Amino acid sequence: MEKLQISHKKVSHLKKLSNEQGIIGALAIDQRGSLKKMLASGEDAPSGDQALVQFKELISSQLTPYASSILLDPEFGLPAAELRDASCGLIVAYEKTGYDVTAEGRLPDLLPNWSASRIRDMGADAVKVLIYYDVDDKPEINDIKQAWVERVGSECLAEDIPYFLEILTYDAKSDSVLDANYAKLKPHKVNEAVKLFSDPRYHVDVLKVEVPVNMNFVEGFTKEGVEPVYSVTEAQAFFKEQSDATHLPFIFLSAGVSAELFQETLRLAHEAGSQFNGVLCGRATWKDAVSVFAQEGAAAAQAWLDETGRQNIEDLNQVLRQTAVSWVDKLDLPFEDRTWQVRDF
Repeated sequence: MEKLQISHKKVSHLKKLSNEQGIIGALAIDQRGSLKKMLASGEDAPSGDQALVQFKELISSQLTPYASSILLDPEFGLPAAELRDASCGLIVAYEKTGYDVTAEGRLPDLLPNWSASRIRDMGADAVKVLIYYDVDDKPEINDIKQAWVERVGSECLAEDIPYFLEILTYDAKSDSVLDANYAKLKPHKVNEAVKLFSDPRYHVDVLKVEVPVNMNFVEGFTKEGVEPVYSVTEAQAFFKEQSDATHLPFIFLSAGVSAELFQETLRLAHEAGSQFNGVLCGRATWKDAVSVFAQEGAAAAQAWLDETGRQNIEDLNQVLRQTAVSWVDKLDLPFEDRTWQVRDF
């Protein structure tokens, strides 16, 4: 398989986002609208923008000593970025949160007062954008999205900063991505999108992707009474197909599943031969701290993060050491770029 060629500066940034094995163990806390709603459940805790900023600060200050990098948004996450551990790299989201529900196609949009240049100048090591994508949607809808991904890629190429593309798949004909019907479609939706956005014209450096199956419908992982959609062997085949669909470094998102299920998912991917290069994990690490923050306040949330949140990351890091592979092997690099000394996570 071909190898990705990128600049020395981009390689240097990727190293800051990774451990010394070339594995990305990143912490995601760029949620905005959805997190604000979650935090609003408490009566005495801070609310609105203040709660968002304070919660992100807690996540960053308490958990980044154990993560190789952190993903934050520039709207509410800049104070948190300042509180991250000195050895923790920074990925910054460039897209607006969510999408316009009144318009067809879940079209993406960028933050109007930010650019790849401004994100680089604030000290970030990578730019991230999220796109909702259905490979089977109308060609005119997908053409708009493809041009948008290209546009951001050109910006990142010009600014010499790594470009992380997060792909969330869906079915334009259905409102649910959690039921058995979508579980049957998901491998096709995910893996074809991975293949598409691996095209060099997008200038993507790292793909942030969903796992290609819904683990709640994999035989042996279903709840009582739930009919499996895939056998373990079939699920492994989809993981391998996904890995084979791209020559780019790629990392898994956690999609809000429990910490334990996410770790089991990574083990299954490894057993299938998936050459994934790490994770960008958010809610699977910290989501239970949201209700603690909302109901009991910042001090209680900090105590939860110091104990359970830290344990979640350390457990995940241990699994990554056993399952993920270095992105270095996917790049066409001179010898001097293949080794470096940074803190292990």
